[in-house]
Parts: sequence; C-alpha cells; structure tokens
Amino acid sequence: MKPPRVVIIGAGIVGANLADELTQRGWTDITVLDKGPIPLTGGSTSHAPGLVFQTNASKTMTEFAAYTGAKLASLVRDGESAFNRVGGLEVATTAARMEELKRRQGWATSWGLEARMVDSAEAKALHPLIDENQVLGALHIPSDGLASSVLAVQLLRERAESRGAVFIGSAPVTGVERHAGRVTGVRSGDTVFPADIVVSAAGFWGPAVGDLIGMKVPLVPLAHQYITTSPLAPLRGSAAAGRTVRGTGNSADLPILRHQDEDLYFREHGDRLGIGSYAHRAIPVGYDEMPNTGEITEHNMPSRMPFTSEDFEVPWKNCQLLLPSLHGATFEDAFNGIFSFTPDGGSLVGESRDLRGFFIAEAVWVTHSAGVAKAVAELLVNGRSETDLRELDVARFEEVQLQPDYVLETSQHNFDEIYDIRHPLEPRTSPRNVRVSPFHRRQVELGAFFLETAGWERPHWYEANAGLVAQLPEAWQPPERDAWSAKFESPISAAEAHATRTNVAMYDMTALKRLEVSGPGALPLLQKLTTSGLDKSIGSVTYTLMLDEAGGVKSDLTVARIEEELFQLGANGGLDLDYLVKHAADQSAADPALWAQVRDTTGETCCIGVWGPRARDLVAQLTAQDLTNGGLKYFRAASTSIGGIPVRLMRLSYVGELGWEIYTTADFGLRLWDILWEAGQDLGVIAAGRGAFNSLRLEKGYRSWGGDMDTEHDPFSAGLGFAVRAAKEGYIGKEAAEKRRNEPAAKRLRCLTVDDGTSMVLGKEPVFVDGTNVGYVTSAAFGHTVHKPVAYAWLPAQMEEGEQVEISYFGKMISASIVAEPLVDPGMVAIRA
Repeated sequence: MKPPRVVIIGAGIVGANLADELTQRGWTDITVLDKGPIPLTGGSTSHAPGLVFQTNASKTMTEFAAYTGAKLASLVRDGESAFNRVGGLEVATTAARMEELKRRQGWATSWGLEARMVDSAEAKALHPLIDENQVLGALHIPSDGLASSVLAVQLLRERAESRGAVFIGSAPVTGVERHAGRVTGVRSGDTVFPADIVVSAAGFWGPAVGDLIGMKVPLVPLAHQYITTSPLAPLRGSAAAGRTVRGTGNSADLPILRHQDEDLYFREHGDRLGIGSYAHRAIPVGYDEMPNTGEITEHNMPSRMPFTSEDFEVPWKNCQLLLPSLHGATFEDAFNGIFSFTPDGGSLVGESRDLRGFFIAEAVWVTHSAGVAKAVAELLVNGRSETDLRELDVARFEEVQLQPDYVLETSQHNFDEIYDIRHPLEPRTSPRNVRVSPFHRRQVELGAFFLETAGWERPHWYEANAGLVAQLPEAWQPPERDAWSAKFESPISAAEAHATRTNVAMYDMTALKRLEVSGPGALPLLQKLTTSGLDKSIGSVTYTLMLDEAGGVKSDLTVARIEEELFQLGANGGLDLDYLVKHAADQSAADPALWAQVRDTTGETCCIGVWGPRARDLVAQLTAQDLTNGGLKYFRAASTSIGGIPVRLMRLSYVGELGWEIYTTADFGLRLWDILWEAGQDLGVIAAGRGAFNSLRLEKGYRSWGGDMDTEHDPFSAGLGFAVRAAKEGYIGKEAAEKRRNEPAAKRLRCLTVDDGTSMVLGKEPVFVDGTNVGYVTSAAFGHTVHKPVAYAWLPAQMEEGEQVEISYFGKMISASIVAEPLVDPGMVAIRA
C-alpha cells in the first residue's frame, strides 16, 4: 500500500523531527511548510536556549526528554554534535527546595535516570561559578545537557530530505482543504498541497492554524526573558570559550544550572553565560504584537520581543548572589523570547474530533521535541504510541477549559508557577467554582474542603465531621503524618471512612464522566470497543475495558444497559468521549443503518453514592423499588423514583461496601440530596469526601486508570484479566490481549503495605530490593480500615507475596511488604449483602 501524503505545518524542532521519524518509517511523501524562511524560520526553535533537564513528575515527559537527548546526540556534523551532555545541576537555597530536590531525585530514579543529591561543596566542584555559601545542596543528573536546536533542525531536515521529504519556507498556511469530514490538503496562497494527513507543529502559531478548521488549541504565547552576558573572566581560556558562542549546544563545559528558588536558569556560551528568567510577570503576546521583522536573522525574528529591563532588575541581583563572577558583567544580548504555555503546562497532541486526519503537536519545547515526534509518528504509522499519551492528548480538556478566558488565565498561572513546589493534590487558586454539583450549597454548609479537578469542585472532607474523630475506636485513630503528606489531608477522612465501613455515608460522584450511547449502532459500537460481552438484559451493568491494538489498557468503563438501544457509561474523561465519538462516526459511515449517538451527560446530570452497611436502610424507605438481593442484585440498574424524584439506581460501589449510585438530572439534584439527608438523620448518615474514598478504594484493590495503569500495561499484569472475556471475538485488541494472556509478564501491579504502619508515601516513588531500583509506586493512601499505609506499585512479576521492598520517600527508605489483595472483604460479602 502506498504511504499517505503528509503535510506538516511548521519546520521547527518538532516538525523537522516528525519528518525525520516518518521518513525513517517509510513514509516519504512528506511536505513541510513554514511561514518563515528555511532554515531559520523565526519561531521559538530559532532562539531556544536548548536546556534539556529530563526530570519530570511525568514518566512520559521524562522518557521523551531522554529520547530527545539520545537522538540529538547522534546528529553530528564535522565532529560537532547537536547535543552536549554536560549534565544538569538543580541547586537548593532553602530547606523546602532541598526536600523538593529529593522528591525529584525519586522521580528520576523511578523513570530510569541516574540521579544523585550532592552537597554544596560538590555542587561548587561541578559548577565552579557557584557561591557554595548560598547553596544547601543540589540534584545532579549526569545525562542532562544542551541541545543545539538550530543545528539539529538543519541535520534532521537534510536527513528527511534525503529520504524524499520536501521543506518549503516562506509558505504561510492560509487554509485547510476538506471533503466528507476528512482533510484533503493545505493551502498556501494559490497553491494547494494535497494531503491525507496534516500535522500542525506550528508552535505558538498553533491556535491560528487551529482556527482554520474551527479547532480550539488551548495555548498562549508568553514572553520569557533571556540574556547573554559579556565575557566572564573565569570562563576565559576554557575549552568552551574557543567554540561557537551562540546557536550551538557545544559551546559549554559547565553543567546546565537551575536556581528554581528564584525562577532562574543558566547555561554556558563559551566565555559568556546565558540566563533565563521566569521571575517576572506573565507577559502574553498577541499575534498583532509580534515584530514584523522582514528579513529574519538570529537577532531579528517574530519570536524575539524587546527586552523589558525593569522585569530583570531583581532577578539580576539574585543571579549575582548565586554566581558572584557576574558582578561587573553587562548584557551583550537581551530579549523577551516567545514560548507556548497551556492551561495545565502540558503539550498538545492528538487528532481533531471534527476533521479526521488533522493532527496537532503543539506546545512542545526542545526538551521533549524528538520524543513527542517519535510518539506522533508511531501514532500515525502504527495507530498507537509505544509511550502512553494521555497527559498530552488535547482531548483531555473539558469544553470550559478551552474557552479563551480560561486558557489565558490558567496558562499565565502555569508560567508564574513553573518552578514552584507543588503538592500533587494542590488545587489551582483561580479560576474556582467553575463547575459545581447541585449539592454544592449543602456541602458548603457542612464545611466541605474542596479540591479541584477539570474545573469541578470536589469535597475532600467535611469539617462538620470533625467531632467524630475523637469518637473513633483507638485502632481507627489516624497517626501523625509528616508535613508533606499531611498537606490537603485531614484526620476527618478517618472518621468518614469509619462511617462508610460501619454505618452509611453519602458521596458526591457528580464530577465523574458520564456518557450515553444510543441508537441502533450503540451495541455494535460498544461490542467492538470493549473486552466484555454487553449484549445482556436491560438493567445489566458491566465493568469492562477498552484496549488499543497492542492490548494496552486504553480505559476502563462501567456500562449499564438502560434500554435496548441506550447505554450509560461511567468513563474516565474526555479521551473516552473523543474515542467513542470517532468510532461511532466511522461505524455510521461504513453502515448508515448502524448510527450511534454519543453524548456527554455529565453536566446535565448528577450522582450521589450512598454506601455502607446501612445504605439499604436509608434508601429502601424512599422508593418502591425492591432493593433486596432478589430485587436488585449487585451490578444491576433500575429506573425508579426517590421521594418523587425520578432516578436511575445502579448497585455499584467503588468503596467496597453495600450501596447504590443514584443518578438524576441536575435540576432535581439538590432536592434528591435533601431527601436522602433527611431520611438518613435517624441512621446517623454523614457526607464523606474524596480523602476517605481514595483510602477505601485502595483497600478494596480497585484500580484507577491513568494512575495505576494505562496503554503501556496489559490487563493481566494490571490485575484486570477478569474483565477480558476469552470467548468474546471481534473487539479491538483481541489478538494482542490473548497473546498477552498466555505470555509471562515482566512486571505486575502489586499491593504493598508499609511495615511500620505509619510512614506515608504518595505515589511515583521508586521501589528498591537489595538497593536496586525495581519499580515505582502508582497510588497510595493511608488505609483506615487496615490501619496502615497502602500502596500499589509496578514490580518484577516473579516477586511473591510476603517479600519485602523499600520505598524511597524524600530519600528516606521505608520498608513495605507485598500482600494479597484485596485487603478488605476478599469474599465480597459486604458489597453483596
């Protein structure tokens, strides 16, 4: 089969890498267009400082950075490489930063990087310009380094061209051609370049390209200060001083340096230093504000704004404190360079929902450029990326998060907070109360402490339950936590967990994604996409998986058959909606009789989970529906009413106790809450939050997609093989799943409990056996029922229950044991009561 015609918009570091990756895989009909001239196009790549600090809280982004360094290092011309592995040094000048660097060392170790903490003397030895009296210690990553983005683009372009790719400069894109919902070409002036696939890698121009097809690209161009100093005496005579000053990663011997306490970074340019600063106000730049430069040169391009010297006055003093040799130095070059920022700080990758064949790869910095390009090439050629892309997929954003005001505000926050020490549970400060459930008023009255996810306000605990903590049995009294793990947590969660295990509690489940799939094609669509047989009776509820072609876990779903041609899905987010909508469109295009409508009903509905041993006592008095085991069995659904409110009941429980998820439309939500609350007063009902919920679900062994498993894991190693029906045929990933079923796994997701019963971990920490890193933690919480911390971790498959491991938490080794799961009610007695 002839490879498709591909047009890439943007000839910077991402576009050039993508052309290289595609031609390497045999796709040679590649055209790369750029509005700027080739090779110096004038985008962010043209002025990027090239620092590749690999360590990231994200496994995916760390792996992309590692791949980028390795690939660029292989690009060599006349003995000059496009990557200089000088190492990276992140210094701490505060005790809080020192602890943060220990956490970052844990991430690096978890994701396979060599990383070590060094004291101030060794930091000075590694970077002699540092005043060691200013530094408490540092994190050293030997494999970090400097990318020469301009040289890399030149070499990548030449290699791609040698395989058949064509690069065309001074060709601004003015339109995208389409037919029958698919892209057919790209227009530049009067010329149309035919295309079966288009990839926009236009950088900060991405939103303008998106506008051509009506696709919202949530990205803001922001200015970031960069200066190059005059020559410094300590650097004169160095080996680097004799090499090219600008435009190459080779003109350095010192490690790249980050002073995150003051939002600064440094790199060597021969006998000069380059300094980047985020220690200034966020400066959004509109397209009409960008310089119309005419001829593009190194110092004259659209992405270089005039330097605002007033923003650098305080940072310059902090630079001189850390690096005293800067006293007396001047600026040989200074500018505000434009880069792309997004609402959550992540890159943007994926296909348009409305125009098939149109993809984006935006907000990708040099640090991750080759890795992202490799993943996009795999996605296009093979249908999936070997590295999970959920954190980059543009479909992750809710509609409200794509609105211009939201994108502008949150992107600026991400600029301001780029080097801040942020807790994994820490919510954004603004905007808040964007999405609230119908029960929000009552939750405020109960003193709810809210965290925020995808714009939703979600109660984590309720201060109204504070008095219950003292009444807890001694064994249930929560231990003292370390300061970090105690953030955004409360002992009240122990009382809420206790009430759920022993009595009854109400949980707001409104924020969880709900979809409806309807029409004559609904069942065929779901049968094709899931691992379980769904052609069951009306009222059936099924836990099932969606896999990719390689058998990786794309998502997990709860599917309820409401009517013959109507299904309600409990999903994980926008990625599921996007996937279902696209497959529904493909199915109806192939056979119009099998049309299916996929609707996101989350905003128009609400849900209360009523769970606990006395849940039946509470709900049964309010409905004519028979709630006995004979009347509504576990994993069954029924439409009925509660106190006159029409509801949909599903006998499910993510906390491992008897109970129901109760759904109604948003207009009835507050009334439903009040009816349940009033009826439960004689039973001692309480409202409970996500803190208790997370603890209870881990004790029950319930997985969380995206945290515990993703497309890099198969169902069997993740402990979800029960959801893959061997007898079912014809679903996506079937062949790969059955192959994996019968193959020995290299890693398995295992349950751990902490041996001392008190030491907390939070997730992403490295796990060791006999001093060797063997895996990492996915989810963790204090198990209030089992009275000890619980964690899940990916570990070597051969490890057995009872074996001990050590978890590195801020550099402290915590002993833990592999245990059988679930920890609570393995016989499912309570949940089926």
